[in-house]
Amino acid sequence: MEEKYMLTKWLNNELTEEEIRDFKQNPDYSLYKSIIDHSSNLKTIDFNEEDLYRRIKIEKNKSTEVIALARNWFFRIAAVVLITIGLFVFYQQQITTVEYAEKGLKNSFSLPDSSEITLNSDSKVSYKKEHWENNRNLHLEGEAYFKVAKGQTFQVTTDLGKVAVLGTQFNVKARKSRFEVICFEGKVEVLFKDETVTLTRGQKVIFDNNRLLIQNNTVALLPSWLDNEISFEQERLKNILDEIERQYNVKISAKNNISNQLFTGKLPSNNLDVALQIISSTYHLQTKKVSNFQYELKKK
Repeated sequence: MEEKYMLTKWLNNELTEEEIRDFKQNPDYSLYKSIIDHSSNLKTIDFNEEDLYRRIKIEKNKSTEVIALARNWFFRIAAVVLITIGLFVFYQQQITTVEYAEKGLKNSFSLPDSSEITLNSDSKVSYKKEHWENNRNLHLEGEAYFKVAKGQTFQVTTDLGKVAVLGTQFNVKARKSRFEVICFEGKVEVLFKDETVTLTRGQKVIFDNNRLLIQNNTVALLPSWLDNEISFEQERLKNILDEIERQYNVKISAKNNISNQLFTGKLPSNNLDVALQIISSTYHLQTKKVSNFQYELKKK
């Protein structure tokens, strides 16, 4: 207790000279002295209240800036996402689906409403899937057989004319200047130029060179080309040869002036030799095979 008291007085410089001499005789004096010497070399950090306030204010502003910037970027990203979604939906609505049958082939497929289409050789159909049930419109180039599911009006547009139905089976052919429609079931409305013709089951109509060529009945239950036959009615030889080229994917050249006689009948679409033989016999022509994919017709 006495030692602690003397230590306290020594630290406070309250010892007399005699007490100092006695205190130095203490075995721990050297330790006390070392502690005092090292403590005197320690420095406290200068404290500046104004500087500290300024630093806190700067950091606070930085934090606010980061939050504001983050919010700004969030709204920008959200706007970009919304615009992207909008463009995607718009693009989807504008996408046109195309189905094609190459020369020598046929192509069967279904529409979004389960309507069925079979394309004849070298034919193409284009339509938009988006909102199809309420907008059943398509464009045809060539020839196709349709089995239409019941629903909204179904319209086939070609470069020559239009066909409108509700639910039926029919065939449409649009080649060059010739436009043919046959109704196999139900009722169809055919629009060609300013003329409108309504067909019921078993009726057909043919327009050629901007005029009504044929309107009569047929006993056929399906288009003949589905059974590998090409049917012609009052058809020019040039158009017949074009159709043979499509069905067999070949080239046929006609030498000299050939007949303008119109042809009515059927040709096979799965036997080229027989098809050419029928044409040669009918028009008194000679057939020459130039290569596997090229033939030549000329007068005898």
